[in-house]
Amino acid sequence: MLPVFRTKNLPGIFDEFLSVNLLPNFVEEGGWKSAPAVNIYENNEKFAIEIAAPGLEKEDFKIDLKNEIITVSSEKGDKKEEPNRGKVIRSEFRYASFQRSFALPKEVDVANIKASNKNGILTIELPKKVEFKEKLIRQIEIQ
Repeated sequence: MLPVFRTKNLPGIFDEFLSVNLLPNFVEEGGWKSAPAVNIYENNEKFAIEIAAPGLEKEDFKIDLKNEIITVSSEKGDKKEEPNRGKVIRSEFRYASFQRSFALPKEVDVANIKASNKNGILTIELPKKVEFKEKLIRQIEIQ
């Protein structure tokens, strides 16, 4: 958002300039307003969901499983309260939240789902049930 300068007088220009954030606000301008980027992979053994969430620790996430739907959410505030600081004129403390839900395929062994968080990437491993893992490739004899 660009500042709108008023032409009435010089103090008005400074008032407007100081009340508008010239740099994009990560939280307000869409950084976490929409859900973070996701990659989903599949191999013979498992599915994997990767969620890009830089700056978040494992304690910031909540992962719920209900009715074959896995929901990942996070809420993180940056507010630090300090007593006797005086009247707040402007505050730009950050607060971010998101929620993503994924319907799980019938192949997933829900009892063995695991999650890890490393280098800003939350990874959820969804192992396949034994009966859905691809069998060894073999040649079929023609009779």
